[in-house]
Amino acid sequence: MGTTLPLLERVEFESRLRSCSPVELSAASVQRLWVHYEELVRWNRTVSLVGPGTAEELVERHYGESLAAIPLLDQPWRVVVDIGSGAGFPGIVLAAAVPELEVVLVESRERKCAFLKTVIRKAALPCQCLGARVGVTPPDGLPPKIDVITCRGVSLMPSALEGLSGRMTTRGGALFWGGVETPELPEGWVEAARVELPGSHSRSIMKVRVKADQRR
Repeated sequence: MGTTLPLLERVEFESRLRSCSPVELSAASVQRLWVHYEELVRWNRTVSLVGPGTAEELVERHYGESLAAIPLLDQPWRVVVDIGSGAGFPGIVLAAAVPELEVVLVESRERKCAFLKTVIRKAALPCQCLGARVGVTPPDGLPPKIDVITCRGVSLMPSALEGLSGRMTTRGGALFWGGVETPELPEGWVEAARVELPGSHSRSIMKVRVKADQRR
């Protein structure tokens, strides 16, 4: 059973969304994110997408933390693979806010994948959802070349990250959301930057890169 989330008025949602975004959001981006929010509230009654602990701070915690990654997206990064997409944070948010990105959402749970596909269709987002689990061997359907991996809701095993190394482009990298601890990285991956999330002294986004000699 899911959690009943508060349904904000559109004007309040937009105001809070803009106040926690590090970049100016277009009207079209806000509309796409509003569609996602409406569907999230509707689906969360029966599918556990976000927990009750973040219901009142939904915009700042989930949308804001996702939008915080935008300044970390290097040029010419374009192809994004979001692993463990769940409720669409950060994958759906990045696809809505930066429409030039080509985002592939990877979600192994069938009902959450159905939610993501519904949002993609209703918001006309330029992305796709792959119902799969990322392991040592990359699942079928992933792009042959990846610019950036994003991972917020799940822990990605070093062996899985290593398995994706061969698909990373020359300037490719990954963004991980989490606490102050540095996640375990496979050989050849190094931390490049870390940004503290707004309003938190314990959560950050860590940017990592794969060394050139690890790409195949």
